[in-house]
Amino acid sequence: PARKHEAGGEDALVGNVNKLMVSPPGYTGVPRKGHLVFDACFESGNLGRVDYISEFEFDLFIRPDTCNPRFRVWFNFTVENVRETQRVIFNIVNFSKTKSLYRDGMSPVVKSTSRPKWQRLPAKNVYYYRCPDHRRNYVMSFAFCFDREDDVYQFAYCYPYTYSRLQHYLASLERRNLPYLQREQLGLSVQQRRLDLLTITNSEREKKLVFLTARVHPGESPASFVCQGVIDFLVSQHPVAQILRDHVIFKIVPMLNPDGVYLGNYRCSLMGFDLNRHWQDPSPWAHPTLHAVKQLIVQMNQDPRVSLEFYIDVHAHSTMLNGFMYGNVFEDEERVQRQAVFPRLLCQNAPDFSFSNTSFNRDVVKAGTGRRFLGGLLDDTSYCYTLEVSFYSYMTAGSTATVPYTEETCILHPAWKRKDMLQSIESSSSNVVLNFSCLILREKKRRGEASEEVEPGPGVEWRLGSGRLKEPTMSLFTPQQSARWSVQIINRDL
Repeated sequence: PARKHEAGGEDALVGNVNKLMVSPPGYTGVPRKGHLVFDACFESGNLGRVDYISEFEFDLFIRPDTCNPRFRVWFNFTVENVRETQRVIFNIVNFSKTKSLYRDGMSPVVKSTSRPKWQRLPAKNVYYYRCPDHRRNYVMSFAFCFDREDDVYQFAYCYPYTYSRLQHYLASLERRNLPYLQREQLGLSVQQRRLDLLTITNSEREKKLVFLTARVHPGESPASFVCQGVIDFLVSQHPVAQILRDHVIFKIVPMLNPDGVYLGNYRCSLMGFDLNRHWQDPSPWAHPTLHAVKQLIVQMNQDPRVSLEFYIDVHAHSTMLNGFMYGNVFEDEERVQRQAVFPRLLCQNAPDFSFSNTSFNRDVVKAGTGRRFLGGLLDDTSYCYTLEVSFYSYMTAGSTATVPYTEETCILHPAWKRKDMLQSIESSSSNVVLNFSCLILREKKRRGEASEEVEPGPGVEWRLGSGRLKEPTMSLFTPQQSARWSVQIINRDL
């Protein structure tokens, strides 16, 4: 059958399919096994329309972001009433972006009721191409064979991380009653969802402060996995985490756009705003979560007792591999060089971080981002970055083989617990916090606040040039030894 060509049909999609049974045209009998039932009316779901092409092929349309038809990338839907051994081809036909990691081997993720762990589809079953049947738009097609009739299958653009998942995670942290962790409600979204703020430190006396935010773009779910990995590490008993809590106050907003996440949007809030373009003048009624975070940062910046050293906004990138950063450009050359130190540390210590992909800019179009706005607001001792992690994979130096990210390698919260992982901490999240200690103590040294002549403490060895921790073989060193030793690391490696 010919495909439907409805003028503006893709833009007109305003809701998700709800238990939609797709039968052959003209079929009026009792529904049969194999007449697929599609659904996206659940948290973070997105599928706007399904067209029956043949018994084996279906065109699927992404529902655009609420109140903004420009963005159509994220999809997340279920399929049920399948027939065992039923083979299908699903075509995602209305992406709003032409560049995609699907060109580089990325594939959708799938799980089912009997196999609840997400896994990527085989890349050989996924095709990304310009299609003449859809106004030469780019289409992503994937082949799939259903194997269990009673299962409900779920397909998504990338591993979902929902608002409810975050709430369950934060509630479990609260139940641990950790003396160095505080959770508070900083505000509410337009739809009255919580804007959570975590404070992690051993005491809030005069210290350096690091501020992290994530999920301003709701479809960038890897940002939440990285953010959870950072939190897991910071509240752990790892010796580096203990040192960081002694020397640094961490303020973390793990989900800046809870409405967009809940609704299954890719880029925008409920009202269709890209919040990461409204930092300069956020509205308390249209952008309440952004307004609350900006107010807090401005207040802290005006407090002489607070030294806001870092702002890092965590994102996911849909066209590039590895982790990398965006930084700001300044007239002062010395400040420019200092801004490059932290990305260089990450590149040295994290196998999946790419300094060559890292860039420093002041594009006009990015003026409303957190990185750009706060880079202009804070003083010249502060560092403001966007941290990007690929939706798909990374390549290590000297290799051409890609290593796909999984839920575990994005979070890697067990990384610092497991014996084998202690020898090679390879997560973006863990390496971010490991390098905070280096750079902040480096700044103390630069200002004459830290001693240079120190000896390494027992128990942990720093491999020069790799920045990884070996498994402790003796009793853990004291925080005082650790702090002094970190300065020695800086002396050696920088």
